[in-house]
Amino acid sequence: MPQPWDYIAKVVNIGDSGCGKSSLTIRLCEGRFNPQHDVTIGVEFGSRIIPVSAEKKIKLQVWDTAGQESFRAITKSYFRGATGALLVYDITRRETFEHVQEWLDELRAAADQNISIILVGNKCDLAEADPGKRKVTVEEAREWAEAHGLKAAVETSAKTGESVEEAFVDCAKEIYKNIVGGVYDLNDKSHGIKANTAKTSIGIDDQAKPPKGGCC
Repeated sequence: MPQPWDYIAKVVNIGDSGCGKSSLTIRLCEGRFNPQHDVTIGVEFGSRIIPVSAEKKIKLQVWDTAGQESFRAITKSYFRGATGALLVYDITRRETFEHVQEWLDELRAAADQNISIILVGNKCDLAEADPGKRKVTVEEAREWAEAHGLKAAVETSAKTGESVEEAFVDCAKEIYKNIVGGVYDLNDKSHGIKANTAKTSIGIDDQAKPPKGGCC
C-alpha cells in the first residue's frame, strides 16, 4: 500500500493578532470558518497532506502562532525548525502590513535560512464587498514580497475559502523544491523536515512535537 505522505514539514503562521491566522488554518484543515474563533494563546496546531508532484505528497504540520505583543517572546521560540511560513496581514488594516517587516526579521533570525515564506493578505472578502475597506493593494504587496525575497504573495479569504489552499500549496511546493535541490539534510532533525521512511507515525522531532489536540 502506498504511503499517504512522503515528507512531513513544519510550517508557521505568523503576523499580527486579528489577521485571521487561526481561521486560515481551520479553513485548510477542516474546510470551515468560525467567525467567533478565540484569540490564540501560544500556539495551536493543524495538519494537511498536500500533493506537490504527480507522485509525492508533503504533510504540512501547521503551527498557528499568537500575534499579541505579550506573547512575542514565546511565539519566536516556535520559529526554530520551520521550513515554511505564511506571513499574514489584514488587507483592511494598514498597520498589520507595516508590521510584516518586523515579523520577517524575527523569523529569519530564528529559522533556517532557506525557509520558504509566502506573504498572505487575508480578508479579501471584505474589500470585495466594500472596496473602500482595502488599505493595501495587490501590487504593493507583490512588490514588497519580491523586494524581500519572498516566494509569493497571495490574497485570501478564510471566510469564503478563496485562495487559502493556493497559499499553503505554494508553500509546500517551495519546500519540495528545496528537498529535490538537496537544500535539506533529511537526517538533521533541526531542519524541521523528515522523510517517511517507515510507516506513518513520523513526527518532526522530539523537542518540536506538539501536544495532543489542535484544530484537526
